[in-house]
Amino acid sequence: MKSKKEKDKRIRVKYRKKEVISGYLFILPSLAIFMVFMIVPIFMGLYISFTDYDGFKKMDFVGVQNYVDMFKDSYFLVSFKNNIFYTLFTVPATLILALLLAVAVNRGIRGSAVFKTLFFFPYITSMVAVGIIWTLLFNPTVGPINNLLRSFGISNPPGWLLSTTWALPAVMIVTVWKWMGYYMIIFLAGLQGIPKQLYEAAEVDGAGRVKKFFNITLPLLSPTTFLVLILLIINSFQVFDLINIMTEGGPGRATNVLVYRIYQEGFKYMHFGYASAEAYFLFAIILIVTGIQFWGQKKWVVY
Repeated sequence: MKSKKEKDKRIRVKYRKKEVISGYLFILPSLAIFMVFMIVPIFMGLYISFTDYDGFKKMDFVGVQNYVDMFKDSYFLVSFKNNIFYTLFTVPATLILALLLAVAVNRGIRGSAVFKTLFFFPYITSMVAVGIIWTLLFNPTVGPINNLLRSFGISNPPGWLLSTTWALPAVMIVTVWKWMGYYMIIFLAGLQGIPKQLYEAAEVDGAGRVKKFFNITLPLLSPTTFLVLILLIINSFQVFDLINIMTEGGPGRATNVLVYRIYQEGFKYMHFGYASAEAYFLFAIILIVTGIQFWGQKKWVVY
């Protein structure tokens, strides 16, 4: 009897091994593609960041010189400052507007489905189309935005994309407009997970809308807010397409941000080593900021 049990156990172990091997064989093609196009380039890029490679000559190892040169490069420092300014505006503005829209739509007002579609539509619109349309809207002479401002008595409206003062704020406005609908949907999912009984109990205790919002909605929505905050900050440091379409980093250096600067150094000036160093600096910034967020979330996120 004992030998039969041992035999059955050996058969199960044998079949289990076959299943495991079969599973690894199924994922092998995807794993190979991931290794070739993701893992290998990551380590190659890290190595190149310590060289002066320009795409033609032999790679000469220069150590941390590229990283030292970054902080002496006025173009890089301006791009970093612009990116910080861009992040400090777009992240809170998008988060607050998306949250307010989600709360309004979640109340079940008439036509809420239509409003959800209208607010979400910019997100699914091509970034190229968005950039071109808003460039026309921001035209300082014939654009409808300045024409509207003139109709309100503003005789000297901003130059928007042609102004070193207003170009970056203009890009920020477009960013918030495009992304707030997407994050509204995420907040809606979080709102619909809050039990209605909590609001009913608060009403019995005499709580108004403001108290319910700050004492029930915001605390129970904190995990969703945490997710949105992480995604927004990461996206804000990776902005490229709108800058490339609308301003190309100009006028002057007014809208040059980190990713666009990396693109210029790598693909315009062929400084692949220096561009790789800037890219890994950006990676370090995102990693540190995200790590701080995960450390701090224990103090304000309610699960």
